[in-house]
Amino acid sequence: MLNPANSVTVEHLQEVLVGAENAVEFLSGLSGLAAAAVSKAAGDDIECAVTMKLRRRPTTAAGSSARALELDLIEQALGDGPCIKALREMAPVLIDDVGQDGRWTTYNQELVRLGVHSTLGVPLEISGEASAALNFFATRPGVFTAEVYDKAVGFAAAAHNTLHLSVRISTAQNRADDLEAALESRTAINLACGVIMAQNRCSQEDAMEILTRVSSNRNKKLRDVAKELIEQLAGGSVQTHFDS
Repeated sequence: MLNPANSVTVEHLQEVLVGAENAVEFLSGLSGLAAAAVSKAAGDDIECAVTMKLRRRPTTAAGSSARALELDLIEQALGDGPCIKALREMAPVLIDDVGQDGRWTTYNQELVRLGVHSTLGVPLEISGEASAALNFFATRPGVFTAEVYDKAVGFAAAAHNTLHLSVRISTAQNRADDLEAALESRTAINLACGVIMAQNRCSQEDAMEILTRVSSNRNKKLRDVAKELIEQLAGGSVQTHFDS
């Protein structure tokens, strides 16, 4: 049964997803909600960054603040740390006190220098090719008590489906953009072939051969050569439009 608190979180995440213009904007909203939820549970200011892992490479995607982004990027620069370990093992990783933890000495020293004394990485599995982690930062040691830890893990669980949906929407949009670009290229090529056929009174196969030869001789892509030909005839740029 869905926890009522998690239900509210899901509603907020869905509102952020609907209002976001792109994936980065959604992830920024996600990190802000995560920071607010865990800060409330901790009674302290917690910052949050989102690390995405695509094609086995983790990268900082968004943060609840510029400082959160800076803190997350330190781990990416060093190549290892609690958040990356959480992604690698798909299990939460806690540093209760960076001054007493000996696992990532250089990373811990950087956190202390920047006034961070405890951190928690919580992974989210999105799909077979993508995963993400919420990287929480606190200015005091011992902030991530059992209650706060559970809140962070619960938020990640609530965010899982919404984040999965965001990635699917982004992927679908990319595919749609690729398809539209392909259709535009094909339209330009077909129009150029038509012009060549009319000018040379040749077949479509012959026109395509001529266009391909020009493309090879000029070392330009076929679609670019086709567009240039159409634009020369039209006296300006040509845009194709597709009905939705």
